[in-house]
Amino acid sequence: MSLALAADDPNLARLEAEAQALEATAVADGQLPDPVISTQVANVPTDTFALDQADMTQLRLGVRQEFPPGRSRAVKTAMRRSEADARRAERDLERRRIVLETRMAWLDLAWHTRAVAIVERSIERVGQQIDSLSARFASGRLNAQDVLRSELELTLLEDRLAEHQRRVQTARADLARYIGPEAAAPLPDAWPDQPVPAPLERLIEALPDHPAVLARSARIDAADAGVELAGEAYKPTWALEGGYGIRQDRPDFATVGVTVSLPLFTDKRQDRRHVAAVRQRSAAHLERDAVLLEMRRRLERAWADWQRYDQRRRLYAEAVQARARQTAEASVATYANGRTDFAELVRSQLAELDADLARQELEARVRQALAELDYLSGSVDPTAAAAATTGDAS
Repeated sequence: MSLALAADDPNLARLEAEAQALEATAVADGQLPDPVISTQVANVPTDTFALDQADMTQLRLGVRQEFPPGRSRAVKTAMRRSEADARRAERDLERRRIVLETRMAWLDLAWHTRAVAIVERSIERVGQQIDSLSARFASGRLNAQDVLRSELELTLLEDRLAEHQRRVQTARADLARYIGPEAAAPLPDAWPDQPVPAPLERLIEALPDHPAVLARSARIDAADAGVELAGEAYKPTWALEGGYGIRQDRPDFATVGVTVSLPLFTDKRQDRRHVAAVRQRSAAHLERDAVLLEMRRRLERAWADWQRYDQRRRLYAEAVQARARQTAEASVATYANGRTDFAELVRSQLAELDADLARQELEARVRQALAELDYLSGSVDPTAAAAATTGDAS
């Protein structure tokens, strides 16, 4: 997993860049607006436009500083920081998704690679049978139907082999998306240890800490700030103004003033924005509830998959494979003695092949269900692997 997480994934970089941008915006939103400086020539007579004709003609310099209503600056800062928290939670969610998909691809690759080896061994065995049957057919001790049946089995096995080889290439391509050339590395002979998940109740309790839920919670915080910001819009905006007028041969003038906005007509502006902010907050709560419900459904399904796949895996490891192998060996012996027909021999060999393939697929499915549980809760405990009944990993 370290290879996948260490790769330069553009989605991770994008979400971190968006979070940093929102944090920078939060700092900017918390500042006062820039002061406004003005200059003007006032009281110029229009008959001559001479600057020294009238006593009231003056050069005025002014400055104006506006103060947004109420706590709107602090609320905007809190809103942007909540949005940044949401982006970082989404980044953590993306990291979990990368880990999950990497595990799924690796397990698919491992299962189909083992399936290729199993089918190749079966093809080799059937090829030997065809050689033996052809010799017996040439001596007149065997009918053509048995030879044709053996050749049909070989053709069907070659088709299964081609399908598993296709799945190997697909899984390797999916894995290379996250770990690059390391996807071509040889696979270990044994399956990785099977950890034991925490009890289902504990996994459900951990769901609110999942990054997908934390991202929605941060959006709720941003929506709460949006409602508060809409409430601040009912308060007046203040501005302080100061000016200084310079005259020739006369006393200069100084001016100080205050301007206040009057939010009197709120039904078409402030009221509508407040209603919109409240609805947005309600939608954010509903979205988080929907995500929690969906994740709980996925968690319960993954838990059920893990239990049933593990039950079937142990059944195949302890009984089915051994009985299928014994049946196939007995069929070969009885067929050699002429006490079993060729169709029964073929069925027993196919049953052994199917049992081997099913065992390997179940090994992969058990671990994929665990990977899904770990993605949803992060509570799979690898240190408890010794308590798992893993059976033979071959």
